[in-house]
Amino acid sequence: MATRTSVVGSVLGLLLFLGGGGVGTYRYLWNFWVYRGYAPTYDPSYVKQAGTTDTFDVASPALGGRRQQVVVYLPPGYDSNAAKRYPVLYLLHGSPGTPHAFLHELRMGVLDDVYTTLKRAQPLILVMPFGSTGQFTDKEWANGYRPNEAWETFLVRDVMRAVDSRFLTIRSRTGRAVAGLSEGAYGALNIGLHHPGEFAVLESWSGYENADPLRSIFGTSPARLEWNSPAVLLPRIAPTLRRDHTYIWFYTGTTDRLEAQNEAFARSLAKLDVHHRFFVVQGGHEWAVWRRYAPNAYLFAARHLHA
Repeated sequence: MATRTSVVGSVLGLLLFLGGGGVGTYRYLWNFWVYRGYAPTYDPSYVKQAGTTDTFDVASPALGGRRQQVVVYLPPGYDSNAAKRYPVLYLLHGSPGTPHAFLHELRMGVLDDVYTTLKRAQPLILVMPFGSTGQFTDKEWANGYRPNEAWETFLVRDVMRAVDSRFLTIRSRTGRAVAGLSEGAYGALNIGLHHPGEFAVLESWSGYENADPLRSIFGTSPARLEWNSPAVLLPRIAPTLRRDHTYIWFYTGTTDRLEAQNEAFARSLAKLDVHHRFFVVQGGHEWAVWRRYAPNAYLFAARHLHA
């Protein structure tokens, strides 16, 4: 199957061939595709030392040996020979989407550089795995009913083990957070409730708490849908979340069709006395909202993780 990037590149190449504005038009459209209309990301001038990006593939047993890309952003000052260990923020993309959106559109690497330089928050290792077989393919970050479709296990076993073996991470729940946007936000909550001993912070950016009844992923089993619905699972997991002081941070937009689900989930969290912060922001299910609140998301995770 052609990737989303190759398809877009072919279309743009055709436009160029047909005289659709020449090189200037091609560059403009490519920039819009990569950055969603925002300017390319740069550190402000006061940042003298930037972090670095590392990309590798994980051969995942959960996916039948399939090799999946993992993008890692190492904060300024990271030294593989030092004794210091770093908290980790796992970031789950939506659908359609790729890991690079967190660095391009949402500027998470720039935030890491800025807050580290200004000493406003501790530096984080950012881990952004590719959670699908294609940019347009929806896997919901869930363990599907078909063989070799265990995307949840891919993250919590294969990716986390690979990251902990390669980098100077804090290898305990107190040093880990998982966050995501849209489908990835649902994935962060779903995975976090399934594995409460792995993460201290769960963040949902415009997510949802009831599994979409996608037969390609969940089949026709009502029990499987319930198990993959955080709203249904929460009462069973709440005692563990309270005991471990797990913090759930999430928001939704005023015009987001998923607002009602999030409002109901917030009421359940309050009733069950689970640590959380929920708020409604101006806007819809859109990149402008996620970009605007990316700094808040970074700061919240950084300030609630420790060794």
